[in-house]
Amino acid sequence: MKRILRAERPVGAAVFAAAAAWQLGAASSAFAQQPVPVVPPPPIAAPAPEAPASTAMTTPSMTGPLVANPNPYSFDDPFGYFGKIYVTGAITGLALVQSNPLPGDHLFRGDASNAQVIAQKTDGLFQFYLQAGMYSFPTLGTPYVSAWRTTGDTFTPLPVGYVKLAPTDQFSIQAGKLPTLIGAEYAFTFQNMNIERGLLWNQEPIISRGVQANYTLGPLALSASLNDGFYSDSYNWLTGSAAWTINKENTLTVVGGGNFDHTDKNAVSTMLPVVVKTPFFQNNGSIFNIIYTYNAAPWTITPYFQYTTVPRNLFLGATKGAETYGGAILANYSFNDNVNLAGRAEYISTSGSLASGSANVLYGPGSAAWSLTLTPTYQEGIFFVREEVSYVQASSFTPGFAFGKSGGARSQARVLIEAGIVF
Repeated sequence: MKRILRAERPVGAAVFAAAAAWQLGAASSAFAQQPVPVVPPPPIAAPAPEAPASTAMTTPSMTGPLVANPNPYSFDDPFGYFGKIYVTGAITGLALVQSNPLPGDHLFRGDASNAQVIAQKTDGLFQFYLQAGMYSFPTLGTPYVSAWRTTGDTFTPLPVGYVKLAPTDQFSIQAGKLPTLIGAEYAFTFQNMNIERGLLWNQEPIISRGVQANYTLGPLALSASLNDGFYSDSYNWLTGSAAWTINKENTLTVVGGGNFDHTDKNAVSTMLPVVVKTPFFQNNGSIFNIIYTYNAAPWTITPYFQYTTVPRNLFLGATKGAETYGGAILANYSFNDNVNLAGRAEYISTSGSLASGSANVLYGPGSAAWSLTLTPTYQEGIFFVREEVSYVQASSFTPGFAFGKSGGARSQARVLIEAGIVF
């Protein structure tokens, strides 16, 4: 699973123009015999200056409803090497209350979900992206781990950072710590429709180290990457993405990735009663997504399907591998520029059984679960606040692997609130 101890949308600008009317005076009848004075027309008003175009950053990607600052801070490199550099970021905090907390978790939690600053150069042959600070990954059905601990035990205070060569507008290569190509939800809370990420997200990599090539051909956007999968430091993962923009409202994306070798690192970590950044089973498996997005105001709707397969491991007691099948629908309805309502529904099931010795990648071998999430959001400029109600139910599970201190509870409900700025 995506575990703890385990990188995008512009705002349009309106263009205003002023028109002037000619006004002519006329002589009154009392002065009909007098020469008609020539009344010059008033000067034509100068056109109003155009509003500056939005320079909102497209990286990191943001699915909404939160939107990036349309006028981010920028400065010119004083040494003249890089040109204009943009500085953005997010500072957010959250609080949650939950039922049936898992071992190591608590009924009430409060934390900083993001305290991050981003510096990037977005034009020219040489570009770069640096994202630094603290963060947490609140995720359905898993213990909440503090931002301090998450940052220190996962991707460090520089979770994303890469250099990019873009010789043309259509082709680029980037290398470093890269956001995964896989899935329909992103790593950090401010990037997503919901505060928490879902059950399907929990099967996917978050950030990988490696190299990635990107090519755009008309409506088709292609990316391929050689990387270390679930941050394993073994560069034996290949991932690829093909996105087809059918028209301005509809996009279809096919994504896949997997380990073409075998990685023994962190194998024992999945046995510990903590959450880990490199789960053995998933890091040695494969994953595929089919993602469709409909985006036409006031709706954004993204249904997607996920399939994963993981191998056996005798050392961990798994004599058989396992598969998962999952589906989710993410949706957002915009009432106006400030108020949005987002929701998510999903279901995931795994193959095998405890008796057959199958690998455990959910709530025990052969388990299944579904979830519902509802997230109203209010944003004014760079400030926002949003609430969330979520519910997860394990429709089948192995006792000891589900919710509650003993792992025997079938469900978990949460109420969260997150507020802050996206600058």
